[in-house]
Amino acid sequence: MPTSDKVAPKKSPAKAQDKKAAKTTSAKREPNAGFMKPVQPSDDLAAIIGSNAMPRTEVTKKVWEYIKSNNLQDSENKRNINADDKLKPIFGGKKTVSMFEMTKLVNAHLK
Repeated sequence: MPTSDKVAPKKSPAKAQDKKAAKTTSAKREPNAGFMKPVQPSDDLAAIIGSNAMPRTEVTKKVWEYIKSNNLQDSENKRNINADDKLKPIFGGKKTVSMFEMTKLVNAHLK
């Protein structure tokens, strides 16, 4: 049987370099101003994080600090947060919420 000596042509290194150059020359990503805009917490949320206006990122950090300092993260499923008396109004009266649901519920208490 005759064997073929044909070999697939290799990609030109210049083309690969052109793609890399196009990626690195693109504009740098700007921070989202919506996250950095100060928001005012509701009275219920202010009992946990304070009443000063702060960016959403700081709100989330302070809520997590409160959760960890009061040992409210579920011991079996770390994704769940067990509410104490201060968190229940924020969580809509629920005893336990997931960390993903928590951010949605906290955002409802920001103006």
